[in-house]
Amino acid sequence: MPTPDLPGSQSVDRALRLLSLVGRESAAGLPLSEIVEETGLSKPTVRRLLLALMRAGLVEQADATKRYHLGEEAFVLGLLSGSRHGLLDLAMASLRRLSDTTQDTSFFSVRRDRSAVCLHREEGTWPVRTHALQAGDQHPLGIGAGSLAMLAALADDEVEAMIEANRAILVESYPSYTPASIRTDVAQARERGFSLNPGRIVASSWGIGVAVRYPDRRVAGALSLAAIDSRMRPQRQEELAVQLRHEAKQVEQRLAGMLSRQPFLHVPPDAPARAPKQPAETS
Repeated sequence: MPTPDLPGSQSVDRALRLLSLVGRESAAGLPLSEIVEETGLSKPTVRRLLLALMRAGLVEQADATKRYHLGEEAFVLGLLSGSRHGLLDLAMASLRRLSDTTQDTSFFSVRRDRSAVCLHREEGTWPVRTHALQAGDQHPLGIGAGSLAMLAALADDEVEAMIEANRAILVESYPSYTPASIRTDVAQARERGFSLNPGRIVASSWGIGVAVRYPDRRVAGALSLAAIDSRMRPQRQEELAVQLRHEAKQVEQRLAGMLSRQPFLHVPPDAPARAPKQPAETS
């Protein structure tokens, strides 16, 4: 039997229709006139709903073309909702082993253009835990252990491009990071064979990470571990790095196997196929 609409549900229904419409044509984008025509709604109503979706980060408008595309928040939600049958599925066994054997909290992150997005947080059993990173959190590439591992795995020219692209947000939101310090972090990560965040986002919360790669060596994501500083002494860093590298290889093997069985799958072109110049192996 039909049920009466809840107050305001008509606006929600209309906004979701717009979101679905924009999503189907997100690559090319849709002009306002076409959205009005497709929905049959008035132009002021469509503009009002689009502005609401833009405030939520679900839709964005290209400055040059004025066309509407899916926004960054829609991408993050898609990653989180699609993780059951995606890359995270391939990493879950490794995340559980890492947290079981180390007792520390493990994470799997992926690259989103010039940012890193945490897809999953697997809690450890150590009584004192850090809560610096949650599923869905985003940081510029180079900020945090997993994010730094992915940045260090890119070619030198793209590392520079990412640092420059994030310069403004570093000044505004990450005062403990500078372009120079990130360049140093990248060099040290390549030399060590793992990335290290010595409590620079949240005091006393340290992180260590390694990159995960596609078969063609492009960056697929990163595995990382976080713990309080007393559990991240130099000797233990090396021990954790061995476990992280082992699990990264396991994920890479599962990923290669999945792609070989499904050759029609396309690797997202977020990172170049070139390897960085003389990096230490991190996966």
